[in-house]
Amino acid sequence: MREKALTLLTAMLLSAVSALAQENIWAGVKDKPRVELTPYLAAGGSGQSVIVCPGGSYFWHDTETEGTGVARWLQAHGISAFVLRYRTAMVPAFVTHFRLLFRGRRYPDAQDDLTQALRHVRRNASRYGIDPKQVGAMGFSAGGHLVMWAAENLNSSERPSFVVSAYPVVSMEAPCTHRRSRRGLLGDSRTGNSALRHQLSLEHHVPADCVPVLLVCCDDDPVVDPKNSLLLDSALTVQKVPHRFLHYATGGHGFGMSDEKGTAESRQWREECLEWMKALKQKEKNNRP
Repeated sequence: MREKALTLLTAMLLSAVSALAQENIWAGVKDKPRVELTPYLAAGGSGQSVIVCPGGSYFWHDTETEGTGVARWLQAHGISAFVLRYRTAMVPAFVTHFRLLFRGRRYPDAQDDLTQALRHVRRNASRYGIDPKQVGAMGFSAGGHLVMWAAENLNSSERPSFVVSAYPVVSMEAPCTHRRSRRGLLGDSRTGNSALRHQLSLEHHVPADCVPVLLVCCDDDPVVDPKNSLLLDSALTVQKVPHRFLHYATGGHGFGMSDEKGTAESRQWREECLEWMKALKQKEKNNRP
């Protein structure tokens, strides 16, 4: 009974360390729209932190299941989290094709936002109480594409320290591409641009010095073809990148931190992820002089 009471008290205290005020990472930069980064700081945590990028086909955000729910889960386990509301095309661009005539929001807006978020978090590491060398990124679906893009394309001082990519969109050109995400990212006027499709297809651009990656997918995903994850796993393997592939038979898509979506099998990713991050932290600690 006493043990249960202590567990409940701990949970209440952790939830009391609630999200700070949303921060505008583009503050002071002319002509940039408001992009919100919401911290969920873990008091006395491990020093690890994660920028969380919800999915939503690059049109919108699944804020609860793949955003705030994930951040509070990480916070409760001693890992500070930051939910990024990166720029998306938004619903009007989904229901109309106005981006045939006007730019709207499209690549590289979301990519620029994640780059700025990584810089912002590291610049403010002492204020947040985190280790600037252990700032990872976790994304779901289209957000999984976004965080892996950062691992592949940013320079070594700016890229995430590690990446968790769950049921990600990977390819923009193969038959298995998620067309809605491709349209959301490229914009209506550029969906036929073969060079841009190739540039944004992650399976072609994994660097040999890529950061560690945890990849999650389910065989019964009805939204993003699991072949996307297989392509990425193969590319990571060819480049001998340290990574782990959590490949489940069941779970579907979009389960994130939900206790209703997915299956008992797919929800194993949570504990597997925590163990993987713990091992990364220990390895980094051992390698320090």
